[in-house]
Amino acid sequence: MLQVLLSGLAIGAIYGLVGMGFAIGFYVTRVINFAEGQLLMVAVMVAAAIARAGVSPVIGIVGGIAAASLAGIVTYLVAIRPVLIFNRFSFAWLVSTLGVGLILENLAAIIWGSTSTSFPTLLNGTSVHIGNATLSLQELVTIGVAIAMATAFELVRKRTLLGKVGMAVALDPEMASAVGVNTTAVAVAAFALAGLFAGVAGVLIGPITYSNPYLGETYGIAGFVALMIGGTERPVAAMVGGLILGILGQAANTVINTQASDWFPFVVVVVILLLLPEGLFSIRGTALRGLLRGVRRPSESAS
Repeated sequence: MLQVLLSGLAIGAIYGLVGMGFAIGFYVTRVINFAEGQLLMVAVMVAAAIARAGVSPVIGIVGGIAAASLAGIVTYLVAIRPVLIFNRFSFAWLVSTLGVGLILENLAAIIWGSTSTSFPTLLNGTSVHIGNATLSLQELVTIGVAIAMATAFELVRKRTLLGKVGMAVALDPEMASAVGVNTTAVAVAAFALAGLFAGVAGVLIGPITYSNPYLGETYGIAGFVALMIGGTERPVAAMVGGLILGILGQAANTVINTQASDWFPFVVVVVILLLLPEGLFSIRGTALRGLLRGVRRPSESAS
């Protein structure tokens, strides 16, 4: 049980980072960037390519994260902002961001090939024993980094001027623009940050898996499910959603079979959409509260 929990937290931390990338972009622009998983892939491929060129893996990791962040900015400027300018209330961004994801995948396959290659690691496969469970040092670092980044983001969002400006744009972009806030700059910063979260997720999962142009699809889906579990109102909730998904996925792998995690996220998102369409941590939580209101004690009903 402890092994399932810890392994679930490790993979769930990756889901949560990608989910927070989704959530940050949505928080500011009300647009879901369906190329978020491919930003993770960009970080993995760039970091691996730099390391294979004989450069320090540390430089490769920094370069991969920077490339993912830059790709996030380009995605906003090319595939999202023009759509919002033309019609803010359309869903054309769904198609345009999916298109960017496909373009990034195919460009990566053309540049680096479509076969999987190893990813450099800085931690040399060291393992740590916790009770009767065993985790690699890479997995422990992944959990720690993810929680630290989620905490730091929430502190910046609530306690800094930059965070308060972002909250103002999220609540009412027209009013924020009217009082002099550069909403475009805020959106660019949000998508750069979303790319950074995906990039960090990429360089953390790369040593555990591999580098491949199609890696982003799996983690993009899981990150989106993490967003659905946590809800879209607070980006940090996506991290909690990712951790929950990771634990549930590892439990499914143990109880059902080792391939359960391939389809299990779809089961989770269907259940969430049916019972809690606004997410577990929604402020409104209409579905859950409606259910709870229907279950009253006899004394309350009589009164």
